Amino acid sequence: MARIEIYTDGAAQGNPGNGGYGIVLKFGDKLKKINQGFRKTTNNRMELLAVIVALENIKSAKYPIDIYSDSKYVVDAINKKWLDGWVKKNFKGKANIDLWKRYLEASKGYHLRFHWVKGHDGHYYNEMCDQLAVQAAESNDLLVDEGYEEEN
Repeated sequence: MARIEIYTDGAAQGNPGNGGYGIVLKFGDKLKKINQGFRKTTNNRMELLAVIVALENIKSAKYPIDIYSDSKYVVDAINKKWLDGWVKKNFKGKANIDLWKRYLEASKGYHLRFHWVKGHDGHYYNEMCDQLAVQAAESNDLLVDEGYEEEN
């Protein structure tokens, strides 16, 4: 059966600082690239936001989805079921609650498999996402990460 592949990466210069995410959506021979930068954010927020935005760009739950990320924070939260525990405890003491709640909404109805890939290790699509994320973080078109700036 056909699968959708999502590759994501996040970057922050200064952490916190300018940041951005990069996404590559792949279905068969179709490829779509997405990136966006923010003026003040963190690497973890950009890693998670990349996954969220990718899912929000999927038009149908017809196909299973493989998500590839070099973020242990994101991949382990899902694969090791940390997120389930955070939800049960109403995210008490956790960071990035706004994005985790947005992830929960964006992921509804999809069959997702998360895969960790080692960053900066020559993985073609991970490197492409890294370039997109850094390019976005260095751009002049930086948005406000309201969830971060309101909290800090």
